[in-house]
Amino acid sequence: MLLGLAACEKPVAAPPQSSNPPVQVPAKPWEPTKVQPKLPTLKMFVGTVELQVEQARTERQIQTGMMFRKRMTDKEGMLFVHRNAGGRGYWMNNVTVPLSIGYLDPTGRVVEIHDMQPLDTNSVYSVSQNIQYALEVPQGWFKRKGVSLGTKVMTEKGTLTKTYFPNRR
Repeated sequence: MLLGLAACEKPVAAPPQSSNPPVQVPAKPWEPTKVQPKLPTLKMFVGTVELQVEQARTERQIQTGMMFRKRMTDKEGMLFVHRNAGGRGYWMNNVTVPLSIGYLDPTGRVVEIHDMQPLDTNSVYSVSQNIQYALEVPQGWFKRKGVSLGTKVMTEKGTLTKTYFPNRR
């Protein structure tokens, strides 16, 4: 799950008699309280291994991720699609299913694989600052399926860039 629940600021009015400008205080970040509905799915190929993935594409979908889900089979996963590449940090807040996460670069290559423990609120940060996608699968899936660093990930529509950012070159 994505660590950075977007912190926002909420204006709070000063007392009526004061001539001071309104005070800005941080609002509590939006935090999911229940499982999100199943997201749109797509057939994906991690090397030669076929996987049906839910696609988390909006900030809210990314922030909620696998929270409150009860299970994930070896034939399914969740792909997190970020608009731009950068460093990433995911956590397991409200996630009871043990997961592994693969961090993918903009070309769709697996560049890091990490195991994540249920309900762990410590973030699993990417070492690379060039991560555009994250793939969550049941813990140990990458090893069981023989997926290693450098493996190319594609969808039934082609490369991840062609699938999600067709106007980019």
